Amino acid sequence: MRQNPTLKKIAERLSVSISTVSRALKDHPDISPETGKKVKELAELLEYDPNPYAVNLRTHSSKEFAIVVPSLSNFFYHSFISAIEEEARNYGYSVIIYRSSNDAKIEQEILKSCRHKRVSGIFIAITSETSDIEPFLKMDVHGIPVIFFDKVPQYESCNKICVGDEHAAALAAEEIIKKDIPNVLGIFGDQNMSITKARLEKFTAVLQKDGQAINLKTVHARSSAEAEQITMSLLPEWIGKKFAVFCMSDEILAGSMKAIQRKGLSAPADLGVIAISDGMIPLLFYPEITYAETSGSKLGKLAFNRMMRCIAGSSFAQTIIDESKLVAGGSI
Repeated sequence: MRQNPTLKKIAERLSVSISTVSRALKDHPDISPETGKKVKELAELLEYDPNPYAVNLRTHSSKEFAIVVPSLSNFFYHSFISAIEEEARNYGYSVIIYRSSNDAKIEQEILKSCRHKRVSGIFIAITSETSDIEPFLKMDVHGIPVIFFDKVPQYESCNKICVGDEHAAALAAEEIIKKDIPNVLGIFGDQNMSITKARLEKFTAVLQKDGQAINLKTVHARSSAEAEQITMSLLPEWIGKKFAVFCMSDEILAGSMKAIQRKGLSAPADLGVIAISDGMIPLLFYPEITYAETSGSKLGKLAFNRMMRCIAGSSFAQTIIDESKLVAGGSI
């Protein structure tokens, strides 16, 4: 098996010290141009690459960012990750992607791995089971900033980058009111998540303001499959009425639309459909689904900007909210 070249091997081949080789590769002014040229030529010939872990130990940083998400099946997370990768590349950083599988224990193992790798920073959407964020706050002791995004803790004194959850929910509710729809089935995510609580409270408040006579039923689904199952079971009691289905996320929208199609129903002829979405899933249907936009890409750019400020020395906690806009389709 071919052995990887090291500074020691290069030094032995050229009969110089290891420190001379190291300094030559870094263009140190103490090294003569002739020696520097010989070292670099041999290093290139031997295909020498610095040991990243050794570099991490010396610099206390890996020039890598970690992105931790509950799953990778969510288009919102894909667009967020793409935005971070693009920005990171421009600054000479690379990205490691971790999936917590919405499991708090796995999340803690990932956090430990990030600490050992000495990542430069962590972007994380926490699991629905995460209640103790003290381990995340302690990362600051190791010089590793943590930026919470999308699914964030309720704790105030930390960096959070959020979509405009309340604004998006309000936009969807106002569109339902404008269309004069008296019956609404609202399908929300995990009820333990702050994102779900914010969207549910605002959506309900807007529909019930000024004593409006709207019949609202709310349910919760933790996955696309569960959203499909719940929608299938509830649709029969709504068929024949003028009603709309509101989906809190792309994941829920995908499951609910599958159930609606299985029942042979179509929007807007048989019901109205409206959602909060990143924008990809609504385009897969005809007519396209009306949605309140929450952009993963925009959130990624905001999160990266905040991360770089933290690395530059910003020590105060900040919550940044990206407001939504209504994108009209033909589903309601």
